[in-house]
Amino acid sequence: LLKLEQRFGRQRLLDVSVYLPAAVLSGIVAWYTLRTVLARTGHPAVPLDDSFIHFQYARNLASGHFFTYAPGDAFTAGATSFAWPALLALFHLVGFRGLSLIWPAWILGFLAHAALVVEAYRLSTRLTGKPTAWAVAAMTALFGPFAWFAASGMEAIPLAWLIARTARVAAEWCEGEQDHRTRARRTELLVLAVVAPLMRPEGMLASAFASVALAAFPLSPAKRPWRERAWALLPWIGPAIIPLVTLLFTGQSSSNTAMVKWLPLSPYHATWPVLWSAIRGNLTLLFTTLFNGEQWSLTMVPKNATPFFVAALCAIPIAGWRYKQPWRAAFVLMFACGLFAIATYNSFLWNRLRYLWPFFPAWFVGFGCLSRLVADTFAQLNPRWLSFSPVACGVAAGWFANGLSWSMDNVAESASAIDRQQVKLGAWARDNLPANAIIGVNDTGAIAYVSGLYTFDVVGLTTAGESKYWAHGPGSRFEHYERLVRSAPHRFPTHFIVYQQWMACDPVLGRELFEAVVTDQSILGGTRMTVFEARKDLLGSGDKPVMIASSGDYADSLDVADLESEKDHGYEVFQAGLTETSNRVHKEYLSDDGEEEEELVDLAQQRAFADGGRFERTWDRFFARLPAGKSVRGIARLVGGTSGATVTVSVAGSVVVTLSLPSSRAKEYEFVIPAAAASDRTPVELRALQGNFGALHYWFEKTP
Repeated sequence: LLKLEQRFGRQRLLDVSVYLPAAVLSGIVAWYTLRTVLARTGHPAVPLDDSFIHFQYARNLASGHFFTYAPGDAFTAGATSFAWPALLALFHLVGFRGLSLIWPAWILGFLAHAALVVEAYRLSTRLTGKPTAWAVAAMTALFGPFAWFAASGMEAIPLAWLIARTARVAAEWCEGEQDHRTRARRTELLVLAVVAPLMRPEGMLASAFASVALAAFPLSPAKRPWRERAWALLPWIGPAIIPLVTLLFTGQSSSNTAMVKWLPLSPYHATWPVLWSAIRGNLTLLFTTLFNGEQWSLTMVPKNATPFFVAALCAIPIAGWRYKQPWRAAFVLMFACGLFAIATYNSFLWNRLRYLWPFFPAWFVGFGCLSRLVADTFAQLNPRWLSFSPVACGVAAGWFANGLSWSMDNVAESASAIDRQQVKLGAWARDNLPANAIIGVNDTGAIAYVSGLYTFDVVGLTTAGESKYWAHGPGSRFEHYERLVRSAPHRFPTHFIVYQQWMACDPVLGRELFEAVVTDQSILGGTRMTVFEARKDLLGSGDKPVMIASSGDYADSLDVADLESEKDHGYEVFQAGLTETSNRVHKEYLSDDGEEEEELVDLAQQRAFADGGRFERTWDRFFARLPAGKSVRGIARLVGGTSGATVTVSVAGSVVVTLSLPSSRAKEYEFVIPAAAASDRTPVELRALQGNFGALHYWFEKTP
C-alpha cells in the first residue's frame, strides 16, 4: 500500500478505493437481477423493445452503415443516442451477434450503475458529510429503477452517470484553487460535455454544467481572458452534433423522435395556451402522482413522498449556503430541476418512466441535504441528533432495498413478455416471410433486429418521412399510404406486424397470418400482436363521390387529413381541444344503389370505401382554387357527431346551404357556389350550429 501510495499519491488511491464497495454492491444487484431474468427466459433478454433499436443501429454501424436502420436505407433521424449504439457496435465487431449482444449491454449497464453510486457519494460529501454521503450512495445502489434500467439494454444509467460526473467535476473546478484547474481537468470537462448529449439529448444538461464552470473560472484568467472564456462555448458542440448531422443527411434538424414525442412540435399544441396547459398537466401529474408513489411509480417511490421531494429540492440551495458550497449546490439543483424538462414530452409514462430516472441521483443528494439540515438544527439542542442524517438516508435505502425484489421480478417478467411477443414475431417473420417482404411495424425494435427483414416504421422513428403522419393521426397515415401506393408502390408494406388498436388503420390490414398473445405482462402495448397481410384495395376508394353522381371534371378538390392537400388549400388544422384521436379513418359499407348500410356478414358481399378525415370539429376553414366568374358545384363528404350535427356552409362570407348530418354516418352533400363568389382563392367555411362533425372530402365540380 505504501508503494502504491508513493507511486500514485494518497488522494488518487482514495479516489479509486471508493469504487470497490460500489462495485461489490452493484455486482450483487446485477447477479440477482440477471439471474432472475435468465431463470425466466432461459437466454439473454431485455424488457424493452426499444433496446433492440439500439442493437439494430449497432449492427448496421458495425457493417459500415452510418445510422441506417433497414437494409439498403440511407441515414434515418431515429437514433436518439449516437454514443450507445456506437459503443455496442464495438462488441458486435468482436463477435457478439444476435441476442448475445445483450451481454455487453448488461455489463456496460451495471458498470455505469456502480460508477453512478460513486458519483452520488462524491456529489454529496461536501454538502452532507461522509456518513450521510455513504447512505446517499446506498440509496442510489438499491433504488429499484436503477437496477431495472441497468438490465434494460438502454442508455438511461450511462446517461445518469455522465450527467452526475459532469456536475461533480464542474463543481470541483469551481471550488478549487487556481492550481487545481489544469488542462487535463478542462479536457475531461469538455469530453463529458460532448459525450453526454450524444448518449441522449437530455445530456445537454452536462454541457451546461461545463459551459458555466469554464465561463466562471477560466483556466488562465490573467492571460488572454476573452480567449480563455471562449472555451466555455466548446461544450455546446455536443448538443449541436446530432441536429447538424440530421440536417446534413435529411434536410431537417429535428429528430423523428422529437417530432413524435415532443409537445412543442405537435400539430395539436400549436398555440402557447394549449401547449402550456399540456405541460402544466404533466407537471401536476409529476407532483401529485409520480412523486407521491402512486399508479405508475407505485412500488418504486415511497407512498405520500411528494412533501419530501419538495423539501429535498429546497434543501439543496440552503445546504450550499450553510456549508459554503454554492457551486456544488447550484449544479446539483440544476441536475434535479432537469427532470422538469420531461414535462414537455407528449408522454413520459411509457417504458417504466425511463425519462425520469436519470435525474433522480440529484434528488437523492437533495434528500441527504435535507436530513443533514434537520440533524444540524436539532443538534443545537442535543448533539446526538447528528446521527439522524445518515440514519434517515439509511432508512430510505432500506425501503429501496425492500422494493428491489419487485424490480428484479418485474424486469424478468417484462423481458419474458418482450421475448414471447416481439422477439417471437421477429423469428416467425424470419422463418416464414419472403426475403423481399416489407414489414409495417409500430414496435420497430426486436422485429427488425431478429427477422433481418426490411421494416417500415409506421410511427416514423426509424423510417424517414413517416413521423409527421403518425403525429397527426391514423387518418393522415391512411391518406399518406394512398399517395405512397400511387407514387412508390414498392415502398408500401407487404405485411404488417402491429397492435391492431394502436395501428387504428384497419382498411390496410388484410388476412391474419400469425399472432403472439401474452397476457401475464405489464410492459407491452397490448396482449395481442398480429401478423397481417397488407391490404390495398381500399386505398383510393374514397377519392371520388360514391353517393352522389358526379362528372369527375373537378376544378379543385380537398382531401381532408391528407397533409399535402391540406397545405395546398390553407386548411386550418389546429382547433383547441382536439388531439390525434380526432384524426381517423372512416369506413362505410354501401349497397348496390350507393346508400350506406350496416356491415354485411359475408365479406364477399361487402362494397365499401374508406377515407381519412378530421372529427369532433366545430368549424372548417380553407380556400378552393376555382375559375373566376363561373358557377361551381360543391360536394362535401361529412360525418355527423355522436348526436348528429347542423352545419352551415359559407362561401366568401355568405351562407350557401345549411346541412343536417345524421349521427356517425358518412353522407355526401351538394351545394352551389355562385359565379360572383368564385376566385383563385375562394374562402370556404363550415360551422356547426349544433353538435360537431367530421370532414372527409370536398370536391368542386365544373358546371357547363
